Amino acid sequence: MHNLGMMIDSFLGYLQFERSYSLRTIGEYKVDLCQFEEFLNSGFSGLSIESVDGKHIRRWVASLVEANLAPSSVRRKLSALSSFYKYLMREDCVTTNPARKVTVPRLKKRLPSFVAAKEMERLLDEPYDRDDFNQTRDHLILTVLYLTGMRRMELVTLKAGNVSLSARLFRVVGKGNKEREIPFSPQLIPELEYYLNMRDQVAPVTTAEFFVHGKGRAMKPNEVYAIVHRQLQSCPTLSKKSPHILRHTFATNLLNEGADLRSVKELLGHASLSSTEVYTHVALEELKNLYKKAHPRA
Repeated sequence: MHNLGMMIDSFLGYLQFERSYSLRTIGEYKVDLCQFEEFLNSGFSGLSIESVDGKHIRRWVASLVEANLAPSSVRRKLSALSSFYKYLMREDCVTTNPARKVTVPRLKKRLPSFVAAKEMERLLDEPYDRDDFNQTRDHLILTVLYLTGMRRMELVTLKAGNVSLSARLFRVVGKGNKEREIPFSPQLIPELEYYLNMRDQVAPVTTAEFFVHGKGRAMKPNEVYAIVHRQLQSCPTLSKKSPHILRHTFATNLLNEGADLRSVKELLGHASLSSTEVYTHVALEELKNLYKKAHPRA
């Protein structure tokens, strides 16, 4: 019979030194597994880890739910336990993974937040100092994210050579190193040209990336996040103010205007149509809200 505490320590060491997990993740795994150990000791004294089966784990899950733990937290704890059992099987300590077939509470699917079209137009029309490089760049970042729906990392890694003013196309590298082309409207050309001229005059460019600092180096993802977060501060109804909100806004507004779902999928660079379908629910919810406000008998 194996000592559970020692096996947990061994598993955490494996995560740190062989799998290179972050200390934060390892700490979360430790808390989850120690909670499971306490549950076994309090309710099933003397039960070995080899004897634990699905019914014991289901009772643990039920106790977590009864303690009003969020479904996402219960799901994470069960995932940690399942990973632990996979490790024990690898070490020939157990022969099966009893956590594998235990069901977890369903997560309520939250619809993506987005900025209403009129509110977005207000943001883009806000005045800024066009003689200031940072303000010009920040406004363009907001504009490009909204008009293209590209991801934050796609914007950060966008190369100047992959911005075609003549063809009105951005060529970006998305998830899985997949390239795709995103068209943009003629109205964006003057803003792109103005930024490029200012960049050549102000910033001694030392990188191939399109968006740079005043010192010429490429932008970092957290810097782009901070820029967008600051510019979305005037939208108090948004629970989250991130670059991804502008991606949601791009997709939702396209569908609201009658765009084809498959076309939106290609523009977003989604691998499957199911990832894009969530925005149809967002558009439907907006129509429902509009109906409730506008119809006298809603």
